[in-house]
Amino acid sequence: MKNSTAFPRASRMASRMAGSSHTGLHARLLNEIGQSIVSGEYVPGDQLPNGEDWSASYGASRTGLREVVKVLAGKGMVEMRPRTGTRVRPRRDWNFLDPDVLHWRFGPRTTPDDARSLFELRRAIEPTAGALAAERATQEQIDELRAILAEMERAGDDGERFAVPDLAFHRAILHMSGNELIGSLAALIETALVISFRLSDDNPAGQSHSLAMHRQIVENIARRDPAATSKALVALLDGAEEDVRLSLASRQGGSR
Repeated sequence: MKNSTAFPRASRMASRMAGSSHTGLHARLLNEIGQSIVSGEYVPGDQLPNGEDWSASYGASRTGLREVVKVLAGKGMVEMRPRTGTRVRPRRDWNFLDPDVLHWRFGPRTTPDDARSLFELRRAIEPTAGALAAERATQEQIDELRAILAEMERAGDDGERFAVPDLAFHRAILHMSGNELIGSLAALIETALVISFRLSDDNPAGQSHSLAMHRQIVENIARRDPAATSKALVALLDGAEEDVRLSLASRQGGSR
């Protein structure tokens, strides 16, 4: 696309940000540009507006804008070239394991295929982490996991209250694996969980129906049973995926 089409798009993004304060402008600008690239407003090969145009649209300093572009470059989404500007890189180069990119990837129009990809990612990580946790977790870590489970039980079907300890539960298991590389994926899995919550927030069964499986995971870890822990996590993820599938089907049916 030509540059002449890029500037109106920048203005549209700026209008979506209208009314926001300058606090967190860097984060909001990063989010706006990142979402615009992932959604296809800027396609691979497109040149992004230069610093002066961005500054005029967003009221941000050129230094701040350069920092945003550097962050996007670090995520594999854009390429900065001297004298030729910044262009969007091919989609195959994007780091979809980056929590921000993952969040932008699963926007409001998530499809069943998108949801399947999300759960395939979680199945590739969490059951293995759980098996390692059953082998390596300290008693203190197991006690902490029990305390998190108790918070989930108190929350019941209050989705907002349930989500916080549920995130902590899955994050804790990754760290209990004793593998720093797996533990470093906590932000990724947390993002995937938040997306899952959003996709199934209208699930009529609520959240508490998953408590039995969460309890089983804790007990399997406490018994030092890696195979049973891994199996229970797969079952939990299967159930969560089914919740998302039903929610998406319900939304599609309601939109007809």
